[in-house]
Amino acid sequence: MELNIALLKELSEAAGVPGREEAVREIVLRELTPLADEIRTDALGNVIARLGGKGKGKGPKVMLAAHMDEIGFLVKHVDEKTGFLRLDPVGGFDPRVLVAKRVVVHAESGDYVGAIGTKPVHILTEEERKKPLEIKDLFVDLGLPAEEVKAKVQIGDFVTLRQDFVEMGELLSGKAMDDRVGLFAMIEAVRRLRESGASWEAEIYAVATTQEEVGLRGARVSGYGVSPDIGIALDVTIASDVPGASESDYVTKLGEGVAIKIKDSASVSNPKLVRFLRKLAEERDIPYQLEILPRGGTDAGALQLTKEGVAAVTLSIPTRYVHSVVECVHPRDVEATIELLAAFLERAHEGEYSL
Repeated sequence: MELNIALLKELSEAAGVPGREEAVREIVLRELTPLADEIRTDALGNVIARLGGKGKGKGPKVMLAAHMDEIGFLVKHVDEKTGFLRLDPVGGFDPRVLVAKRVVVHAESGDYVGAIGTKPVHILTEEERKKPLEIKDLFVDLGLPAEEVKAKVQIGDFVTLRQDFVEMGELLSGKAMDDRVGLFAMIEAVRRLRESGASWEAEIYAVATTQEEVGLRGARVSGYGVSPDIGIALDVTIASDVPGASESDYVTKLGEGVAIKIKDSASVSNPKLVRFLRKLAEERDIPYQLEILPRGGTDAGALQLTKEGVAAVTLSIPTRYVHSVVECVHPRDVEATIELLAAFLERAHEGEYSL
Protein backbone atom coordinates (compact mmCIF):
# COMPACT_ATOMS: atom_id res chain seq x y z
CA MET A 1 0.00 0.00 0.00
CA GLU A 2 1.31 3.46 -0.86
CA LEU A 3 2.49 5.56 2.08
CA ASN A 4 1.06 9.00 2.74
CA ILE A 5 4.39 10.77 2.25
CA ALA A 6 2.77 14.22 2.52
CA LEU A 7 1.68 13.47 6.09
CA LEU A 8 5.10 12.13 7.09
CA LYS A 9 6.72 15.26 5.62
CA GLU A 10 4.33 17.51 7.55
CA LEU A 11 5.09 15.67 10.80
CA SER A 12 8.85 15.72 10.22
CA GLU A 13 8.97 19.44 9.49
CA ALA A 14 6.70 20.44 12.39
CA ALA A 15 8.47 21.95 15.40
CA GLY A 16 8.05 20.54 18.89
CA VAL A 17 10.67 20.06 21.61
CA PRO A 18 9.82 18.40 24.95
CA GLY A 19 7.07 20.40 26.64
CA ARG A 20 6.33 22.43 23.49
CA GLU A 21 4.66 19.88 21.23
CA GLU A 22 1.60 21.99 20.36
CA ALA A 23 2.20 22.22 16.58
CA VAL A 24 2.60 18.44 16.33
CA ARG A 25 -0.41 17.90 18.59
CA GLU A 26 -2.61 19.87 16.18
CA ILE A 27 -1.67 17.51 13.34
CA VAL A 28 -2.28 14.43 15.49
CA LEU A 29 -5.69 15.68 16.63
CA ARG A 30 -6.67 16.42 13.04
CA GLU A 31 -5.69 12.92 11.89
CA LEU A 32 -6.94 10.83 14.83
CA THR A 33 -10.21 12.59 15.64
CA PRO A 34 -12.14 11.11 12.66
CA LEU A 35 -10.81 7.63 13.51
CA ALA A 36 -11.49 7.60 17.25
CA ASP A 37 -14.61 6.92 19.28
CA GLU A 38 -13.29 9.33 21.88
CA ILE A 39 -10.28 11.65 22.01
CA ARG A 40 -8.82 13.88 24.70
CA THR A 41 -5.63 15.49 25.95
CA ASP A 42 -4.22 15.37 29.48
CA ALA A 43 -2.28 17.72 31.75
CA LEU A 44 1.06 16.93 30.07
CA GLY A 45 -0.36 17.42 26.58
CA ASN A 46 -0.58 13.75 25.58
CA VAL A 47 -3.24 12.98 22.95
CA ILE A 48 -5.27 9.90 23.93
CA ALA A 49 -7.54 8.43 21.26
CA ARG A 50 -9.78 5.46 22.14
CA LEU A 51 -11.17 2.93 19.65
CA GLY A 52 -13.66 0.59 21.25
CA GLY A 53 -13.67 -3.06 20.18
CA LYS A 54 -16.53 -5.52 19.81
CA GLY A 55 -15.40 -7.05 23.10
CA LYS A 56 -17.10 -4.06 24.78
CA GLY A 57 -14.56 -3.87 27.59
CA LYS A 58 -13.97 -7.61 27.87
CA GLY A 59 -11.08 -7.72 25.39
CA PRO A 60 -7.53 -6.67 26.35
CA LYS A 61 -6.78 -2.98 26.72
CA VAL A 62 -3.95 -2.16 24.28
CA MET A 63 -2.08 1.14 24.54
CA LEU A 64 0.06 2.38 21.67
CA ALA A 65 2.62 5.10 22.40
CA ALA A 66 4.56 7.23 19.92
CA HIS A 67 6.19 10.43 21.04
CA MET A 68 5.59 13.85 19.52
CA ASP A 69 8.69 15.64 20.84
CA GLU A 70 12.02 16.07 19.10
CA ILE A 71 15.40 16.93 20.57
CA GLY A 72 16.07 20.66 20.58
CA PHE A 73 17.06 23.56 22.80
CA LEU A 74 15.80 26.35 25.00
CA VAL A 75 17.35 29.81 24.95
CA LYS A 76 19.21 30.23 28.24
CA HIS A 77 21.12 33.49 27.65
CA VAL A 78 21.02 36.51 25.34
CA ASP A 79 24.36 38.32 25.12
CA GLU A 80 23.87 41.99 26.01
CA LYS A 81 26.50 43.27 23.56
CA THR A 82 26.24 40.93 20.57
CA GLY A 83 22.75 39.45 20.73
CA PHE A 84 24.20 35.93 20.33
CA LEU A 85 22.17 33.24 22.08
CA ARG A 86 23.39 30.45 24.34
CA LEU A 87 21.42 27.22 24.44
CA ASP A 88 20.27 24.64 26.96
CA PRO A 89 19.64 21.23 25.34
CA VAL A 90 16.37 19.33 25.77
CA GLY A 91 17.34 15.85 24.64
CA GLY A 92 20.65 14.23 23.79
CA PHE A 93 22.86 15.75 21.09
CA ASP A 94 26.21 14.85 19.63
CA PRO A 95 27.75 18.36 19.36
CA ARG A 96 29.69 17.28 16.26
CA VAL A 97 26.49 17.26 14.16
CA LEU A 98 25.49 20.80 15.19
CA VAL A 99 28.25 23.03 13.89
CA ALA A 100 27.22 25.24 10.95
CA LYS A 101 23.58 24.14 11.09
CA ARG A 102 20.61 26.47 10.77
CA VAL A 103 18.03 26.67 13.53
CA VAL A 104 14.67 28.31 14.13
CA VAL A 105 14.07 30.24 17.34
CA HIS A 106 10.36 30.03 18.13
CA ALA A 107 9.51 33.22 20.03
CA GLU A 108 6.17 34.75 20.97
CA SER A 109 6.79 37.47 18.40
CA GLY A 110 7.48 34.99 15.59
CA ASP A 111 9.99 32.50 14.24
CA TYR A 112 13.56 33.60 13.54
CA VAL A 113 16.11 31.69 11.49
CA GLY A 114 19.61 31.58 12.92
CA ALA A 115 22.94 29.84 12.43
CA ILE A 116 24.84 27.78 15.00
CA GLY A 117 28.36 29.08 15.27
CA THR A 118 31.49 28.41 17.27
CA LYS A 119 34.93 29.94 17.59
CA PRO A 120 36.68 29.66 14.17
CA VAL A 121 39.22 26.85 13.91
CA HIS A 122 41.76 29.35 12.55
CA ILE A 123 42.08 31.08 15.93
CA LEU A 124 41.87 28.06 18.24
CA THR A 125 44.88 27.39 20.45
CA GLU A 126 46.58 23.98 20.30
CA GLU A 127 44.97 23.10 23.63
CA GLU A 128 41.50 24.13 22.39
CA ARG A 129 41.89 22.01 19.26
CA LYS A 130 42.50 18.89 21.36
CA LYS A 131 39.36 19.35 23.48
CA PRO A 132 36.12 17.65 22.35
CA LEU A 133 33.40 20.07 21.27
CA GLU A 134 30.68 20.76 23.87
CA ILE A 135 27.27 22.41 23.68
CA LYS A 136 28.60 25.29 25.78
CA ASP A 137 31.04 26.10 22.96
CA LEU A 138 28.17 26.82 20.56
CA PHE A 139 26.03 29.93 20.08
CA VAL A 140 23.21 31.07 17.77
CA ASP A 141 23.61 34.08 15.52
CA LEU A 142 20.29 35.57 14.35
CA GLY A 143 22.01 38.16 12.17
CA LEU A 144 20.24 40.96 14.04
CA PRO A 145 21.46 43.85 16.24
CA ALA A 146 21.63 43.01 19.93
CA GLU A 147 18.86 45.45 20.85
CA GLU A 148 16.49 43.85 18.34
CA VAL A 149 17.30 40.33 19.55
CA LYS A 150 16.70 41.34 23.19
CA ALA A 151 13.34 42.84 22.21
CA LYS A 152 12.21 39.72 20.33
CA VAL A 153 13.74 36.72 22.11
CA GLN A 154 13.19 35.63 25.71
CA ILE A 155 14.83 33.12 28.00
CA GLY A 156 12.93 29.84 27.54
CA ASP A 157 12.00 30.32 23.88
CA PHE A 158 12.47 26.98 22.16
CA VAL A 159 14.82 26.25 19.31
CA THR A 160 14.68 23.54 16.66
CA LEU A 161 17.04 22.53 13.89
CA ARG A 162 15.92 23.68 10.44
CA GLN A 163 15.79 21.00 7.77
CA ASP A 164 13.54 20.08 4.86
CA PHE A 165 12.15 16.57 4.45
CA VAL A 166 13.35 14.96 1.22
CA GLU A 167 13.07 11.73 -0.72
CA MET A 168 16.69 10.62 -1.13
CA GLY A 169 17.11 7.72 -3.52
CA GLU A 170 15.04 4.92 -2.00
CA LEU A 171 15.06 6.57 1.44
CA LEU A 172 13.08 9.25 3.25
CA SER A 173 15.24 11.76 5.11
CA GLY A 174 14.57 14.67 7.44
CA LYS A 175 14.74 16.03 10.95
CA ALA A 176 12.76 14.55 13.84
CA MET A 177 12.07 11.22 12.18
CA ASP A 178 12.66 10.27 15.82
CA ASP A 179 9.84 9.91 16.46
CA ARG A 180 7.56 11.45 13.86
CA VAL A 181 7.91 8.31 11.74
CA GLY A 182 6.73 6.23 14.72
CA LEU A 183 3.85 8.66 15.21
CA PHE A 184 3.05 8.34 11.51
CA ALA A 185 3.09 4.52 11.73
CA MET A 186 0.71 4.59 14.69
CA ILE A 187 -1.76 6.94 12.96
CA GLU A 188 -1.66 4.97 9.71
CA ALA A 189 -2.09 1.57 11.43
CA VAL A 190 -5.16 2.89 13.26
CA ARG A 191 -6.48 4.34 9.99
CA ARG A 192 -5.85 1.07 8.16
CA LEU A 193 -7.61 -0.94 10.86
CA ARG A 194 -10.61 1.41 10.91
CA GLU A 195 -10.97 1.64 7.13
CA SER A 196 -10.45 -2.09 6.48
CA GLY A 197 -13.84 -2.98 7.91
CA ALA A 198 -12.15 -5.45 10.29
CA SER A 199 -13.57 -6.12 13.73
CA TRP A 200 -11.42 -6.43 16.82
CA GLU A 201 -11.92 -7.47 20.42
CA ALA A 202 -9.33 -5.19 22.03
CA GLU A 203 -10.00 -1.76 23.43
CA ILE A 204 -7.35 0.35 21.68
CA TYR A 205 -5.76 3.53 23.00
CA ALA A 206 -3.54 5.34 20.49
CA VAL A 207 -1.47 7.81 22.51
CA ALA A 208 0.78 10.53 21.10
CA THR A 209 3.09 11.18 24.03
CA THR A 210 5.07 14.20 25.19
CA GLN A 211 8.51 14.65 26.72
CA GLU A 212 9.90 11.22 25.79
CA GLU A 213 13.32 12.65 25.03
CA VAL A 214 13.74 13.90 28.61
CA GLY A 215 12.66 10.80 30.53
CA LEU A 216 9.56 9.09 29.05
CA ARG A 217 7.38 11.51 31.02
CA GLY A 218 4.28 11.62 28.83
CA ALA A 219 4.09 7.83 28.59
CA ARG A 220 4.45 7.53 32.34
CA VAL A 221 1.39 9.65 33.15
CA SER A 222 -0.77 8.56 30.19
CA GLY A 223 0.01 4.92 30.93
CA TYR A 224 -1.18 5.44 34.49
CA GLY A 225 -4.39 7.04 33.18
CA VAL A 226 -5.13 4.34 30.59
CA SER A 227 -3.94 1.40 32.75
CA PRO A 228 -3.41 -0.97 29.78
CA ASP A 229 -2.96 -4.73 29.72
CA ILE A 230 -0.58 -4.47 26.75
CA GLY A 231 1.73 -1.61 25.82
CA ILE A 232 3.37 -1.13 22.42
CA ALA A 233 5.78 1.72 21.81
CA LEU A 234 6.42 2.89 18.25
CA ASP A 235 9.86 4.42 17.86
CA VAL A 236 13.01 4.47 15.78
CA THR A 237 16.09 2.36 16.39
CA ILE A 238 19.69 2.44 15.26
CA ALA A 239 20.59 1.22 11.78
CA SER A 240 24.37 1.51 11.78
CA ASP A 241 24.79 -0.44 8.55
CA VAL A 242 27.33 2.10 7.33
CA PRO A 243 31.05 2.06 6.45
CA GLY A 244 33.29 1.65 9.49
CA ALA A 245 30.76 -0.30 11.56
CA SER A 246 31.08 -4.05 12.00
CA GLU A 247 28.06 -6.19 11.19
CA SER A 248 27.71 -7.22 14.83
CA ASP A 249 27.15 -3.55 15.71
CA TYR A 250 24.48 -2.83 13.09
CA VAL A 251 21.54 -3.39 15.54
CA THR A 252 19.25 -3.29 12.47
CA LYS A 253 19.60 -2.83 8.71
CA LEU A 254 17.61 -0.48 6.54
CA GLY A 255 15.12 -2.15 4.22
CA GLU A 256 14.91 -5.48 6.06
CA GLY A 257 11.64 -4.84 7.85
CA VAL A 258 10.15 -3.73 11.14
CA ALA A 259 12.31 -4.41 14.19
CA ILE A 260 10.72 -6.29 17.08
CA LYS A 261 12.65 -5.19 20.14
CA ILE A 262 14.03 -7.75 22.57
CA LYS A 263 15.79 -5.32 24.92
CA ASP A 264 17.13 -1.81 25.33
CA SER A 265 18.37 0.30 28.26
CA ALA A 266 14.84 1.07 29.48
CA SER A 267 12.94 -2.20 29.02
CA VAL A 268 13.08 -5.93 28.43
CA SER A 269 10.20 -6.88 26.15
CA ASN A 270 7.59 -9.41 27.20
CA PRO A 271 8.81 -12.64 25.52
CA LYS A 272 5.30 -13.96 24.81
CA LEU A 273 4.40 -10.68 23.14
CA VAL A 274 7.57 -10.86 21.04
CA ARG A 275 6.73 -14.45 20.07
CA PHE A 276 3.16 -13.53 19.09
CA LEU A 277 4.37 -10.62 16.93
CA ARG A 278 6.92 -12.86 15.21
CA LYS A 279 4.23 -15.47 14.52
CA LEU A 280 1.93 -12.83 13.03
CA ALA A 281 4.72 -11.42 10.85
CA GLU A 282 5.60 -14.87 9.53
CA GLU A 283 1.97 -15.77 8.84
CA ARG A 284 1.47 -12.59 6.83
CA ASP A 285 4.90 -12.49 5.16
CA ILE A 286 5.75 -9.19 6.82
CA PRO A 287 9.54 -8.64 6.83
CA TYR A 288 10.93 -8.26 10.34
CA GLN A 289 14.18 -8.31 12.28
CA LEU A 290 14.95 -8.77 15.95
CA GLU A 291 16.54 -5.91 17.84
CA ILE A 292 18.79 -5.61 20.87
CA LEU A 293 19.73 -1.97 21.42
CA PRO A 294 22.73 -1.57 23.75
CA ARG A 295 22.00 2.06 24.61
CA GLY A 296 18.77 4.07 24.53
CA GLY A 297 15.13 3.45 25.40
CA THR A 298 11.53 4.06 24.35
CA ASP A 299 8.14 4.73 25.92
CA ALA A 300 7.87 0.97 26.52
CA GLY A 301 10.17 1.49 29.53
CA ALA A 302 7.51 3.65 31.19
CA LEU A 303 4.56 1.50 30.08
CA GLN A 304 6.16 -1.68 31.43
CA LEU A 305 6.27 -0.18 34.94
CA THR A 306 2.71 1.17 34.97
CA LYS A 307 0.83 0.31 38.17
CA GLU A 308 1.18 -3.47 38.75
CA GLY A 309 3.14 -3.93 35.51
CA VAL A 310 2.25 -4.22 31.83
CA ALA A 311 3.23 -6.65 29.04
CA ALA A 312 5.21 -4.27 26.84
CA VAL A 313 7.22 -4.29 23.63
CA THR A 314 8.56 -1.83 21.07
CA LEU A 315 8.07 -1.99 17.32
CA SER A 316 11.02 -0.07 15.93
CA ILE A 317 11.66 1.54 12.57
CA PRO A 318 15.34 1.19 11.56
CA THR A 319 16.88 4.65 11.13
CA ARG A 320 20.30 5.84 10.03
CA TYR A 321 21.95 8.92 11.56
CA VAL A 322 19.65 9.11 14.60
CA HIS A 323 19.63 12.45 16.46
CA SER A 324 20.79 14.41 13.43
CA VAL A 325 18.91 16.46 10.83
CA VAL A 326 19.38 13.82 8.13
CA GLU A 327 17.71 10.84 9.81
CA CYS A 328 16.92 8.27 7.11
CA VAL A 329 14.25 5.54 6.98
CA HIS A 330 13.26 3.07 4.29
CA PRO A 331 9.60 3.07 3.14
CA ARG A 332 9.65 -0.75 3.18
CA ASP A 333 10.37 -0.76 6.93
CA VAL A 334 7.71 1.88 7.61
CA GLU A 335 5.13 -0.14 5.68
CA ALA A 336 6.09 -3.34 7.52
CA THR A 337 5.62 -1.54 10.86
CA ILE A 338 2.16 -0.30 9.90
CA GLU A 339 1.13 -3.69 8.59
CA LEU A 340 2.32 -5.64 11.64
CA LEU A 341 0.78 -3.19 14.10
CA ALA A 342 -2.59 -3.23 12.32
CA ALA A 343 -2.52 -7.05 12.26
CA PHE A 344 -1.72 -7.19 15.97
CA LEU A 345 -4.54 -4.82 16.91
CA GLU A 346 -7.00 -7.03 15.07
CA ARG A 347 -5.78 -10.19 16.79
CA ALA A 348 -4.39 -9.01 20.14
CA HIS A 349 -7.09 -10.90 22.03
CA GLU A 350 -5.74 -14.24 20.74
CA GLY A 351 -2.47 -14.01 22.68
CA GLU A 352 -1.60 -15.01 26.23
CA TYR A 353 1.02 -12.68 27.64
CA SER A 354 1.16 -13.57 31.35
CA LEU A 355 4.59 -14.72 32.50
